[in-house]
Amino acid sequence: MFYDRAKIYVKGGDGGAGIVAFRREKYVPEGGPSGGDGGRGGNVVFVGDEGLRTLVDFRYNRHYKADRGDNGMAKNMSGRSGENTVLRIPVGTVIFDDGTGEVIADVTEHGQRVVVASGGRGGRGNARFMSNTNKAPTLSENGEPGEEHWLRLELKLLADVGLVGFPNVGKSTIISKVSAAKPKIADYHFTTLVPNLGVVDVEDGESFVMADIPGLIEGAHTGAGLGHEFLRHTERTRLILHVLDISGSEERDPLEDLRIIQDELKLYSPALAERPVIVVANKIDIPGAEENLERLKGELKDRYEIFPVSAATGEGLQNLIYHIAKVLPDISAPTIVTLPDEHRVTKVKSDKRFEIRKENDLFIVEGDEIEKHVKMTFFDQEDSVYRFQNILKAMGIDAALVAAGINEGDKVEIAGVTFDWV
Repeated sequence: MFYDRAKIYVKGGDGGAGIVAFRREKYVPEGGPSGGDGGRGGNVVFVGDEGLRTLVDFRYNRHYKADRGDNGMAKNMSGRSGENTVLRIPVGTVIFDDGTGEVIADVTEHGQRVVVASGGRGGRGNARFMSNTNKAPTLSENGEPGEEHWLRLELKLLADVGLVGFPNVGKSTIISKVSAAKPKIADYHFTTLVPNLGVVDVEDGESFVMADIPGLIEGAHTGAGLGHEFLRHTERTRLILHVLDISGSEERDPLEDLRIIQDELKLYSPALAERPVIVVANKIDIPGAEENLERLKGELKDRYEIFPVSAATGEGLQNLIYHIAKVLPDISAPTIVTLPDEHRVTKVKSDKRFEIRKENDLFIVEGDEIEKHVKMTFFDQEDSVYRFQNILKAMGIDAALVAAGINEGDKVEIAGVTFDWV
């Protein structure tokens, strides 16, 4: 099955916890703290794979987590780091943050690696807290939580040449004749429901990749027909072959077809309208085609090169292939075409380190920094609690709660943990 969109959840591994331990050896009095640090959590990593052509692997499994780091050990031994979770994705996949709409990465090369969720660092053991004023610390840290995101994956096929046009104009027949691709071919509209890729071999070992884009109709940029489900696959192509039914066998005017599809490409993305175009006048073997061809040449003049062909008989296809191979080296690869602004959803990020809001008698403190400290604090260790209180004072949270009107006995919630204010 061909799937070119997916939404998945990824989470880096949590860091391992540091421990409290002391060196205990014969003839070594007051050996000092020896608690080791926790291991770092694993990352979630995407790797481009040119052997993949679909995102079907992400349709049924949507949650991916990396391994957490091991806890620290005595004798200053650190815990083992967590294993990375490596996910292979097709080359041509664009990775978006589903919450902000931002492009995280554009995977365009085989073997390209992208870390999409970093693992948390390991918590520090008590040996790391020893100082001149505290020779025997009894506190350690929990591991840092790994990053987590909802991601949106969109595959845009990497092809040198894209075949576009109305349904039933012969695009699938053309790609089946010039490459080893075997698309479904039938005499009705929307026979091709998914894009097809084919490698076209030219003489002297040269080749290029051709994509058959499912038939477009008027209003495709708004979702009509197959809509921009597949229009985005044209964004990667360097050269567009606009296939016309020059015979008018569908009782449509070829010139009007050309105008409609060019308008659809422009409305979807102005950059697409600037892409080099070759007009392929197909079905030249059908009676009445010559008249439409002359009319097309008179209308277009020198705007586009026109190649009359017959996909059914193979007439003209070889000349077309040789010409494409000749002009492709001079056409630069397009840059990524990002989503239009109206499709973006942006979260407003506050510049404040924390925010306080009140719900009934509960004061809720929010902020990435303080929430991370809560998750990394062992509240069953007295020294850890004392250190956490100092962090609240240093960040100004204590003063902010007082200014917000907190009273003795009120509840404070941070990262899902509730405290009593005393």
